[in-house]
Amino acid sequence: MRTRIHDVRVFDGRHAAGVRDVLLEDGLVVAVRAPNAPDAPDGGGTADVEVDGRGRTLLPGLIDAHTHVFDGSLAEALQHGVTTELDMFCLPRPLDRYRRLAADRDDVADLRSAGVPATAPGGHPTQLIAALTGTLLDPLDVSEIDFVADPERAAEFVRARLAEGSDFLKLVIDDGTVHGVDLPVMSPAVANALTSAARAAGLRVVAHAVTAADVVTALDAGVDGLAHVWADLAPRDPACARLARRVRDQGVFVVSTLAYFEAVDARRAGAATCVPPGRYPAAVGALRALREAGVPLLAGTDATPFTPAHGAGLHRELALLVQDGGLSPQEALSAATALPAHHFGLADRGRIAPGLRADLLLVEGDPTQEVSALGAIVGVWRRGVRQTR
Repeated sequence: MRTRIHDVRVFDGRHAAGVRDVLLEDGLVVAVRAPNAPDAPDGGGTADVEVDGRGRTLLPGLIDAHTHVFDGSLAEALQHGVTTELDMFCLPRPLDRYRRLAADRDDVADLRSAGVPATAPGGHPTQLIAALTGTLLDPLDVSEIDFVADPERAAEFVRARLAEGSDFLKLVIDDGTVHGVDLPVMSPAVANALTSAARAAGLRVVAHAVTAADVVTALDAGVDGLAHVWADLAPRDPACARLARRVRDQGVFVVSTLAYFEAVDARRAGAATCVPPGRYPAAVGALRALREAGVPLLAGTDATPFTPAHGAGLHRELALLVQDGGLSPQEALSAATALPAHHFGLADRGRIAPGLRADLLLVEGDPTQEVSALGAIVGVWRRGVRQTR
């Protein structure tokens, strides 16, 4: 089957590319051309399916650069145009099911995962396991988390993740400050050893670190990316700008997760807790400092079965990046398409170009001007298959 989306405004993952005809075949984009131009020099070629793109915008399928996948998550994500999720923690039993699901079916988002993260014994996220267990067909068990307390275990830990098919390594460096608890935290020596072992094995390393001190530990270890912005410095604290410049100088990317911090503040405001809300303004301050420093920013939500939601949460993330983070709509869209594809080594997606996967999102209006237009979904394609909404 050959599909032609004609007279459509194209955002190619990095730039607004003007009005084009886009042809899809065998799961790939095969041509991006001027409207009504021939497929070939001899004028040959026809389409089996015609899709009217007038007044609409075609984008690469969205990529959420920080999620936690549970039963139903991948289907929910795809309904909102998120065609790939980058999962930051999943135990092997459920992850095997989700991988098979994403490989066999086109009505769910694709998946890349860190699998089991490296954390200190009793460290984050073990305090959350009880709340999450009821959301899985396979109940979570703390005993399945592979804790790392000794630098000498680093190579063994990385080998175990490779055997389970992890696509990248995640380190958890978190003393519990942002969660209002006191947690055991990974030592710098362990973080250094894990990063070295992962790099030797060809794995990217992403660190969960939500305070400035924990970010410094991650940077000292030489990680490739941060799974959150930090959220414990005042927005205009000079230390915030200094840390952002160090992140830039080390070539580290940062996943935004503003929607997560917004949700954290909302929960605390409605709960009987001694922990004050206010993490969101600090997270916005960190993000603005990172943007000013020129750090690559990737859109991610920390979506769970609760809030932020899969799919819809990324729409909220992009709105926050524009509204509060100071990004232009095109910068925000790149943060959810081309940039995560590039920094996670997904060379077959994240852009609209011949030879790349036909993971696509068609919306009414122009999200390069008003990012809220992403909510007016007309069509979603995964591997060239249009989904019924």
